[in-house]
Amino acid sequence: MNKVLVSEAMSAYALDTLRTSLDVCFYPELWDQPEKLAAEIVDTRALIVRNQTQVTAELIERANHLQIIGRAGTGLDNIDMAAATESGVVVASTPHHNAVSVAELTIGLMLALARNITAADRDTKAGGWNRNKYTGIELCGKTLGVVGFGRIGFLTAMRAHALGMQVVVFDPYVDPDSTLLTQASAELMELEELLSQSNIVCCHMPSTPATHHMFNAQRFSEMKPGALFINVARGEVVDESALITALTEEHLAGAALDVRTSEPATPGPLDKMDQVILTPHIGAFTVQAQHRVEAAVCRDVMAVLNGTSAINAVNFPSPRR
Repeated sequence: MNKVLVSEAMSAYALDTLRTSLDVCFYPELWDQPEKLAAEIVDTRALIVRNQTQVTAELIERANHLQIIGRAGTGLDNIDMAAATESGVVVASTPHHNAVSVAELTIGLMLALARNITAADRDTKAGGWNRNKYTGIELCGKTLGVVGFGRIGFLTAMRAHALGMQVVVFDPYVDPDSTLLTQASAELMELEELLSQSNIVCCHMPSTPATHHMFNAQRFSEMKPGALFINVARGEVVDESALITALTEEHLAGAALDVRTSEPATPGPLDKMDQVILTPHIGAFTVQAQHRVEAAVCRDVMAVLNGTSAINAVNFPSPRR
């Protein structure tokens, strides 16, 4: 029995590599069918998910034959890591394979906000020609605050420096003597200081109990008047109601969100704001990133089911059951 259950969208190319020797059950909408997922998991040896499948302790408990959970992407907030580890199940993710794509989206959103690109596009397509209305700002000489200096934050900082921006960083886990700070020409500082100095703040923090609503009314009030805010990390890190207030009161000049508190997001005030850009969690969705992510997770699944070790294991490289 070599059943591999895939509960979210994957490319045919990636699945074909698994089908050469494994029994692949591909149900791209299974993440939204918890009863069917619970039934299918019983005889599954490998489960491949993205960020929508909720891999709970109860689900893992039903999976008596499960050896590996492959997370195609970054972030493990949808997987009960404690339950998986206690059950001896390998959890493998792809934390660096989409970093370039997410960093590039961050820069793209930054440029779009600074130059009012999306609002100007909508207005022009509606028949307008309002050049003065969409006067923007240059990024050169501005200060970018990078909150979270992992691989994505580092790559974003490198690109921002190339645009002539000053880069400041907050990350409680970064060594002040880290050579990565030197490479990115970035200065490490406390969050309050970063917020007060930055013209633009981008968030690259994971979703954890400690970061839940990290950006709240107090944090937004500490930002510079007229600053821009970008979140390409996790929606739970931001208190959306506080962000809406900061934008409505014009303390912030604009925001761009690729992630939301609930996904798919329900319509709300943010959808009606010209100074807000909303994208549907597309940070990692480039052809190149998806190819790398899917190939990596498939390699780890094949390795574990063939009795060897996962390269991108988060807890341990081989199953302990």
